[in-house]
Amino acid sequence: MSVKKSIHIRVWGRVQNVGFRAFVAQQANLLGVMGWVHNVGRDQVEVRAEGHETTLQSFFEIVKEGPSVSRVERHEVEWGEFTEKFKKFQVRWF
Repeated sequence: MSVKKSIHIRVWGRVQNVGFRAFVAQQANLLGVMGWVHNVGRDQVEVRAEGHETTLQSFFEIVKEGPSVSRVERHEVEWGEFTEKFKKFQVRWF
């Protein structure tokens, strides 16, 4: 089994009003990833998540593609240490 890590993902493009956050939350729950997703500004979504490194890599590949109605034009990812501060995955509304 891989080591546990955290990941911070930002995506830009047509990622709001297309079900992007719900899609990310659904995928996170399917993979057993903990953390959150929320909108930033008018064309950016931010994701913070924790889990096994191999699972997070798969999650990142899914997030940077997004649902079929979205269009990710740019993405950034930062890897970090596992903190165990998330107990579930949620959509944040702030």
